[in-house]
Amino acid sequence: MTAFQGIKVCIFDAYGTLLDLSAMIERFRPDLGDKAEAFFKAWRSKQLEISWLFNPSIRKADFWLVTREALDETMTAFDLYDTRLLARMMDAWLSPNLYAEVPVVLARLRSAGFKTAILSNGTRKMLTAGISAAGMDSLLDAVLSVEEVGAFKPKPAVYKLAADHFAVAPQSVCFVSGNIWDIHGAVAFGFNVVWVNRGGAPPEKLPRDNAATTTTLAELPALLGA
Repeated sequence: MTAFQGIKVCIFDAYGTLLDLSAMIERFRPDLGDKAEAFFKAWRSKQLEISWLFNPSIRKADFWLVTREALDETMTAFDLYDTRLLARMMDAWLSPNLYAEVPVVLARLRSAGFKTAILSNGTRKMLTAGISAAGMDSLLDAVLSVEEVGAFKPKPAVYKLAADHFAVAPQSVCFVSGNIWDIHGAVAFGFNVVWVNRGGAPPEKLPRDNAATTTTLAELPALLGA
């Protein structure tokens, strides 16, 4: 069933939407044991928390630095500080796993005439490496990093970056994210939004007048009539 009309561009968040962060848990389970789930949940929460707070050291929107600072704090909190493990965990952001349905979905959208792009907090280095490792280069028309505006999501300037890049009105964009806070930021800017709720989380008062919810990206083409 087609939910949105007049869409020209599909913009995707990267981490937790196209790129599977949960796969890191299994990658490092041999190192973390039964602390793996709690460790990665804490790391991710701290990473986002740092990006949302004013901090002069990250005013250039350096998500690599934010990720490293969050990992430092998490390792200390879990009494697991190990410089070699830290380096390996940081490198994992340069070669993340891809959700299985992503290549087919992106290819289908592009064949239907939609432009596709990533809009992410990640640095250019992180995104370029991750996309290359996942073999996604040919499936995207653009890869946009918050570094270009010097601010993290959910600042409006980040979402404006995507609209400006493709020279389209917000109403012509379908923004897709697995992060509910990202969805709120995008809908406030005026994008049509799709929340990919893979974990079955509560809706948290998801904006109801301009949103759809799916469990995977596989449902997206039907929403767009592709």
